[in-house]
Amino acid sequence: MTRTTRDDVAAGDIPSLADTSVLRDLPSTARGARTRAALVAAARTVFERDGYLEARLSDIAAEAKCSTGSFYTYFAGKEEVLQAVLDLARDEMLHPGMPRLDPDEASPAAVIEASNRAYFEAYKRNAKLMAILDQVATIDPKFRAVRRRRSRAFWERNARSLAELQRRGLADPELDPRQAARALSGMVSRMAYYAFVLGEEASIDELVRTATRLWVNAVRIGPAAD
Repeated sequence: MTRTTRDDVAAGDIPSLADTSVLRDLPSTARGARTRAALVAAARTVFERDGYLEARLSDIAAEAKCSTGSFYTYFAGKEEVLQAVLDLARDEMLHPGMPRLDPDEASPAAVIEASNRAYFEAYKRNAKLMAILDQVATIDPKFRAVRRRRSRAFWERNARSLAELQRRGLADPELDPRQAARALSGMVSRMAYYAFVLGEEASIDELVRTATRLWVNAVRIGPAAD
């Protein structure tokens, strides 16, 4: 539930999904940047194909068409390159892209519907990576923290949107926007997980229709106050 465009959220509002404190500085040369980008893209391919636990650094290097020694120039190991992959995927998941809706013309329900559709479509594109994050989070506390930060970024953004609807007299004023956004964002996330990671049959249209109806009913979307 947000009007999702890259310009709508300042870069500093969304924390990195990865623990970048352990990542090395970005390369200073164009060639280095290209090599690092190739390694990150290759790592995602190998992780999604083989799973995190079975992925080998030699396979990542081969996929990137570089030596294993070159890999270690940019990353210390699998954990670090996975963090880089998650960081790169951050923008698509948090800013999945949707038609810009004129707030003076689009109803809150239409904005919620468009945002839900953009989220489900982005989740479907990144479902394998989301499954990997869940897998690694069960065994590594650092990646549990990554998952918590990702979840928090979603619901805090939605809480801001809900608070704005309340200010405009368009949503239930008695709701705590943070708690409501946390609950509803979690609902939408689990719907996506069951559909695209666990493979339960549901079309995006069905998911969007159900999630939007539940959002609108839960926050009691109504006409603007006089």
